[in-house]
Amino acid sequence: MNMKKIGIQMSLLMGITLSFCLSLIGNLTSGHFTIPGFLISFVLSTVISLIIGFLVPMKKVGDSVTAKLGLRPHSLPAHAVESLVSDLIYTPVITLAMVTLAYFMMQAPEKPPFLPMFLSSLLISMLAGYVLIFFLMPLFMKLVFKKNGVPMGGPPAGAPGNAPGVPGAPAGRPPEKK
Repeated sequence: MNMKKIGIQMSLLMGITLSFCLSLIGNLTSGHFTIPGFLISFVLSTVISLIIGFLVPMKKVGDSVTAKLGLRPHSLPAHAVESLVSDLIYTPVITLAMVTLAYFMMQAPEKPPFLPMFLSSLLISMLAGYVLIFFLMPLFMKLVFKKNGVPMGGPPAGAPGNAPGVPGAPAGRPPEKK
């Protein structure tokens, strides 16, 4: 079982979905929605998301933060914190890029101040991003695990790359009760 392959698939699914939704929300809330503007921001956002997804080991970062907070792995509080960590890593960078792009593409005689424009977009994007990550991450994880033949509870305990006590190794989940 190749956990790296699963990580790449998760990065692709989350990156493209987050980019699509945040680009759509950003363009709709700007009051100046155009198809070309949406497509440009979606492509830019997707590229940034994929770069972040491939450079930042999100699982390791999330596991580290939840462990430092003493949260039980796979619990609702741990998932909420992992979603927040992902949101804090992805959303500000994507929002900054999209707002900067929109700002420089503006054809208005007087542009609004950049900082208020960025901060209001960031607030909306952070809230939307958190909700999207919170709900989509477990759904995508189940989809990717199923596609790769991993039992729904995750890799079995003791599986290669799942050794207890190995930093960064994913913890096996107990089987789900039916």
